Amino acid sequence: MVKLATSRECRAYSLRRSRNRWEYINAALYVFAAVLLLGGSAAQFSSQDAKSGLVILLIGITTVALVNVHDLVAHLAGIDYCLSLAALDVQLLLVEFAVPLVHLLGSILFFLSILFFFIQTEKGYNYRLEKYAMSMLIVGPVFWLIGSIHDACQIYERADGQLQILQKSVQVPSLFGSLLFLVGGIFNKHESHEFKILGRSWTWLSIFGSLLFIVGGLMNVVKVFKMQQMDGLGLEKLRGGAQERLSRNREGRIPLILEENTRRKKPVVHPREETRPVPVPVPVQAPAPLPVPTPYKDVLLSNQA
Repeated sequence: MVKLATSRECRAYSLRRSRNRWEYINAALYVFAAVLLLGGSAAQFSSQDAKSGLVILLIGITTVALVNVHDLVAHLAGIDYCLSLAALDVQLLLVEFAVPLVHLLGSILFFLSILFFFIQTEKGYNYRLEKYAMSMLIVGPVFWLIGSIHDACQIYERADGQLQILQKSVQVPSLFGSLLFLVGGIFNKHESHEFKILGRSWTWLSIFGSLLFIVGGLMNVVKVFKMQQMDGLGLEKLRGGAQERLSRNREGRIPLILEENTRRKKPVVHPREETRPVPVPVPVQAPAPLPVPTPYKDVLLSNQA
């Protein structure tokens, strides 16, 4: 249902304290959204609370969309919005960027579906609205499922094994939860139910799917805590030297290519010449000036003699 925190070191979009705070907020919002989905789905059993349950579902889906937007911005800011780094790591483009976008699109469609059901409760039954709502109730979870499958296919070669297990413990519940919402939407389209809102099959399947989302959200909180304790150690780096280049650019140092060129331009000094002592020049005193004889002085000296 959402990309959530990754096991890559590139997710460093702010200062350490601010980044840790936003990661915990993101994880808490995901759990909160899953609880809202659970409450809104369970409210569909009662005809009196069905309308308020739809409002709760709308709030929960909006929260899910915000979490996806946060993840997308976090991945973009993690590479300083330099999309050229995606050429050095294909998974950066196909997973880190594509998965939040796909989940966000699914959340928007699911939100519109619940909104159309809510409009019918306010203005009465409408065949076109119901048709669109039934279709988007299926298409939205389809995008969730595609994104979850795509996210589960990501490969970590150098990340810590414990983090990879925690990552799978987040991905698997999200995948099966999205599948249950999809199956519930299919059953709801072919099931005749009262009040033209949501059927009993969708309600049960969405409840179990929301429970799986809650499990995945709690495991994500554990994973985020573990990542903060490790302080970046054991995380997967961007391939192709992109992570090193990114860190150098953030520190204000010159890029690797320019630095290599400056090294080549420097003159090469032989090591023996470096160790050879350099003679220190000794200052030479100038000779004293000789007296210049004058004819008048010579005459006086000769007369005295």
